[in-house]
Amino acid sequence: MKLTAEYFVDNMNADEKKRAQIVESVLPAIKAAASEVDRSGEFHLPHVKTLSDSGLLGLIIPKEYGGLGGSLRDMAAATFALGSVCPSTAMCFFFHCSSASRGLLALEALEAGLFNSEDAIAVKAFAEKVLYTMGRDGRWLANFASEAVKSETAAITISTKATKVQGGYLLNGVKAFGCATGIADQYLVTASLDGYEDASGLATFFVTRDAAGVSERQKWDAIGMRGSATHGLILKDVFVADVDSLAVPAAFVRCMQMSRGSFVGNQLASIAVYLGQAWSIYQQTLATITAAKFGDSGKSIASSPMHQQLIGQMMCDLETAMLWLRRQLELETAQPEILPKQEVVKRWRLCKGVVSEAGFNIAVTALKCTGTTGTGFSNPSAHGLREMAMALVQAFPAERGRLMAAQMEVEGAEQNQFGVKS
Repeated sequence: MKLTAEYFVDNMNADEKKRAQIVESVLPAIKAAASEVDRSGEFHLPHVKTLSDSGLLGLIIPKEYGGLGGSLRDMAAATFALGSVCPSTAMCFFFHCSSASRGLLALEALEAGLFNSEDAIAVKAFAEKVLYTMGRDGRWLANFASEAVKSETAAITISTKATKVQGGYLLNGVKAFGCATGIADQYLVTASLDGYEDASGLATFFVTRDAAGVSERQKWDAIGMRGSATHGLILKDVFVADVDSLAVPAAFVRCMQMSRGSFVGNQLASIAVYLGQAWSIYQQTLATITAAKFGDSGKSIASSPMHQQLIGQMMCDLETAMLWLRRQLELETAQPEILPKQEVVKRWRLCKGVVSEAGFNIAVTALKCTGTTGTGFSNPSAHGLREMAMALVQAFPAERGRLMAAQMEVEGAEQNQFGVKS
C-alpha cells in the first residue's frame, strides 16, 4: 500500500519508508481530532503524547542523540502527510522539528572550524542539549524568532533583548509568531544581546514554558490553521541561566551559514503542510463528486463537462505545486549540490509562492465543484479553503517572494536575513 508521504516524496529508500510508516501510524489519531481542533481553535493536547511515544519528536535527530535519524526529506514527507489530515497539528510539528536546526547546524559549524576552541565548548554543549531534548527525551520544543516589529530590509527583525546578569540573562520582548505557545515543554527564543546592533549579537535561549515572567499574547482566532497555538509570547525579565544560553557572539549567524537553503534551511517543510492539505482537498473533492449522482440520469456528477473542466484545473494546479516543491526539496538535499546556495534561496522565494497560490486555487475550484453543500463551515471544501487561505500569508505573501527573487536576479544580492532593532 502506498504511504501518504509517498504521494509527495518519491523514491524513498528503505529507512525513509520505515520512518514514513511511523508517520502513517499516527494519522488516524491526528485526523480523528481535526474537526474539534478547527472548531475550538485549540491544539489537541493528547497529540503531544502520541507524537512523543511514536518517536516522531526526534524524527530528524541523529540516532546517537536518541532520534530516528531522518533528514529534510523525512521532515517534508511527514509534514505533507500530517497536513493532509490536520494542517494545524502539522504546522506545530514543523516548528518543533525546525528547532533541531539549532543543534544540527551548530555541529556542522563546529566541524567546519568556524569556532575557536574556547567557544566550541559552549556551542557543542548547547547543540547537544537541543538534540538530546528532542531525541532521547522526546520533549516538544517551540521555535520563536519572528516578532511584531517589521523591517523593510530584513526578513526577521529581532527586538527582544537579552541583558547579562549574574549567572545568566534577563529576556525582555514580545514574540508575535511561533506555533505551540503553551503547548511545548520549552521554547527556543532568539534575542539580541545588549551592546550589539547587528546580527552578530543574536543569541538563542532555552525558556521553560511556565518560567516566571513568561505570558501568552492574545489567543489565535484566524480564518484557518486555528489549532496551531500561534499567539506568541510576552517575556518580562525572564531569567535564563548561562547553561541554557548560546550567547557566543556571531554564533547564531555562523550556524545559519551552514544551511543549504534560506534561514535555517528547512522551511520548505512548512509549505509541505499546505501541499498536503491541497492534495487532500483534491482527493476528497474527487471522491465526493464521483459518488454523487444526478437525480434524473443516475450519472456521476463528475461526468458532467463543467465538473470535468474543474477537475482538470485542479489536476494542473496540484501538479504545478508538486513539481515546484519536489524540485526545491531536491535542490536542498541532493549530494553533490546541484546549485550554489544563492541560487537555491532565489528559487525558494519563488517556490513558496507558487505552491501556496496553486494550493489556494485548488481549494477555490473544489468549492465550485461541491456547490452549496460544500459551504458548511466544517465541510471539507469550506474547511480546506480556510486552511489554504493561510498559505497566502504564512511567512510572507507570494508577491514579496517574487520581488525578492527578482532583486536577487537583477542586483545579485540576497536580502539580509535578520535586522536588530535597539
